[in-house]
Amino acid sequence: MRLGLSCGFWGQGRDEDHLALVQRADELGVDVAWVAEVYGPDAVSILSFLAARTSRIGLGAGVMQIPARTPAATAMAAVSLDSLSGGRFRLGLGVSGPQVSEGWHGVRFAKPLARTREYVEIVRTALAHRTVTHDGEFFTLPLPDGPGKALRLTHLHRPSIPLYLAAVGPKNLELAGEIADGWLGVFVAPEFFPEQRAQLQAGLDRRNTPPEHPFQTDATVALAVGDDLEACARTVSPYPALYVGGMGSREQNFYHQLACRMGYEAEADRVQELYLARRYGEAARALPARFVDDTSLLGDVDRITERMRRYQRAGITTLTVAPWGADLRARMDGLEAAVEAHARLEAEL
Repeated sequence: MRLGLSCGFWGQGRDEDHLALVQRADELGVDVAWVAEVYGPDAVSILSFLAARTSRIGLGAGVMQIPARTPAATAMAAVSLDSLSGGRFRLGLGVSGPQVSEGWHGVRFAKPLARTREYVEIVRTALAHRTVTHDGEFFTLPLPDGPGKALRLTHLHRPSIPLYLAAVGPKNLELAGEIADGWLGVFVAPEFFPEQRAQLQAGLDRRNTPPEHPFQTDATVALAVGDDLEACARTVSPYPALYVGGMGSREQNFYHQLACRMGYEAEADRVQELYLARRYGEAARALPARFVDDTSLLGDVDRITERMRRYQRAGITTLTVAPWGADLRARMDGLEAAVEAHARLEAEL
């Protein structure tokens, strides 16, 4: 099991801290740093910046939003980032949610699975340096009633840029197994992962050809280091509260649905009720301690090692840590504790 790093969202006054964490992760041999986007700074710009400021660490879009770019624009960005980073780029894609897709990008959210399938097919065609043609429900290339012609990327690059899908729901997990090289998961609990793995496997079983490399499973978990478990949980809990309570509408929130599938239906409803009422602190406190602990790494290095071992035994191939803390020193301590814990596991093999 490899180790990854997620710094959270950029452009919120902590960019220098984020950079310091990524550069330290680069020095410590962490496998990959993932960069997200919502409706602030875009992932492509940040990854370009990190490519120039690091030397070894893999750089992943976790994720580039499907409604934000045409498939061709995503392929262009991918080969650019891969070239600028010396072959270190990993392309993660996700549909986002209906509020962002329709409210920010003006793209209808209907049929997200079918749209994703078409989108990935076009991106893969472009990245394979083949001429791009497509006649689908969502995309037609070239347009049939104008001067457009079928084109292919002019840029030569690595033969295969790894493509991941972020997926939360069961059908999207199956799709990831069927068409992607890897899965990006959040709020992954080792005890619940076998169910998710079975859904990924259902998709893998439907592939026309086996994947070129073993399918990757990357789980992002919040991390807080300290001797006081309750304080660690309080540090981390605003993060899952945002997603379970406020990342979507009352009717359509994939993370709320995930918490319900994990057995926290009543608690998830209460968190959502509080969050949508803008009672954010209460929403964070309403999250069950077990949910926070099972989907995070909390405690001292010994406890983090044991928790990390659970993910390794469950079959996660990359554990991506998101260090939380009041300042850079606390977050840096978290990163270094995770590296130490990971080294202990490596020594056991």
